[in-house]
Amino acid sequence: MWKRILLVSTLTMLLVLVGCSNDKKDNGEGSVYYLNFKPEIADDIEALAKEYEEETGVKVKVVTAAQGTYESTLTAEVAKSDPPTVFFINGPVGYKNWADYTLDLSDSKLYDWLLDKDMAISNDDGVFGLPIAVEGYGIIYNKAIFNQYFDSANKTTDVASVEEINNFATLQAVVEDMTAMKDELGIEGVFSSTSLAPGDDWRWQTHLANIPVYYEYKDKEIVETDELEFTYEEQFANIFDLYLNNSVVASTLLGSKTTDDSMTEFALGQSAMVQNGNWAWGQIANVDGNIVNEEDIGFLPIYTGVDGEEKQGI
Repeated sequence: MWKRILLVSTLTMLLVLVGCSNDKKDNGEGSVYYLNFKPEIADDIEALAKEYEEETGVKVKVVTAAQGTYESTLTAEVAKSDPPTVFFINGPVGYKNWADYTLDLSDSKLYDWLLDKDMAISNDDGVFGLPIAVEGYGIIYNKAIFNQYFDSANKTTDVASVEEINNFATLQAVVEDMTAMKDELGIEGVFSSTSLAPGDDWRWQTHLANIPVYYEYKDKEIVETDELEFTYEEQFANIFDLYLNNSVVASTLLGSKTTDDSMTEFALGQSAMVQNGNWAWGQIANVDGNIVNEEDIGFLPIYTGVDGEEKQGI
């Protein structure tokens, strides 16, 4: 059985290649096969791989799975005679699928460098997955559009700044008011498309769904369970409906909308907000015709209507 280094999630490239193990070929030279999870940073990984290869002499092969196909790509690649040396999972659930292919990293420099070792995927047998970076996500907003709203004499809310938006009720009031003023604000909708195309619905199935799951775990004081009652389904529906009802497109069209579509809408100023993470600037800046300045990017937590959410963060 092949044993490989498994990584939980990545935004930072350096530690991935520096810390990985080498397969020894018949000629004694080391090599690395890196199966990349994120197409949006493929160019950076390719550049880093080349630099690493030049510095160490270790041959590096980088393959990037297409958006939404990583699991199927990994399954196919692992079955080959030369499977990936470094691959990625989505936390503890993904580890269960690939535990037989992972290498114990408890004695590695990568694990030693980890500041918060509780974030590693581990059990009594060792450490089998390392987070390379902590990704944050929330609601990205365009400060220029929001300032235009706050300065307008036609707004009907008393909200004067983004800092006052710290719960779902306030967020809903502002969003619905901005929808009524969308012509004045020059937008087609407050939120970008809620992309529901196959492979592009991860923002709702994982990122957004994590919020009601988190609060249910917190209420029940549990760490792991095989069954959820989804006690915060109403709160999940609150924010999801807010996205749908105040979108740049009708909800009937969302089945064909992709993440790229939603980020393009935001970059072109067609929307004022989009749910995504702190990796998204490249998806905005690189859009042809982008009119959003980097200094106008802001983040809000995803408010859903949970008691005490005023203290919730990204």
